[in-house]
Amino acid sequence: QVQLVQSGGGLVPAGGSLTLSCTASETIFSSIPMGWYRQAPGKQRELVARIRSGRDPDYMDSVMGRFTISRDNARKTVYLQMNRLKPEDTAVYYCNVRNSGIDYWGQGAQVTVSS
Repeated sequence: QVQLVQSGGGLVPAGGSLTLSCTASETIFSSIPMGWYRQAPGKQRELVARIRSGRDPDYMDSVMGRFTISRDNARKTVYLQMNRLKPEDTAVYYCNVRNSGIDYWGQGAQVTVSS
């Protein structure tokens, strides 16, 4: 069973930056997507960004050009660099790996962007 441990998050003013990281307990093959989701109060969890080898990363439209997902397979870690943050980016962010049809989730990290 894959365990995902997140770090990062916090409170930042609008226009600021934050970096989230997520480290897996075991090697994740580069062909298996690793991603970030977020869930704002009263809303469904939504995909923010996803990365896997051989394909361009996927981003939700509202973060395109502001967020960058990257992955260090040797460190078993995926990152989400978030720039030019907006109040509407406020949510709990979760990292995700889907392996053999099973979703694994990190513990979540609160990101709050003040206006």
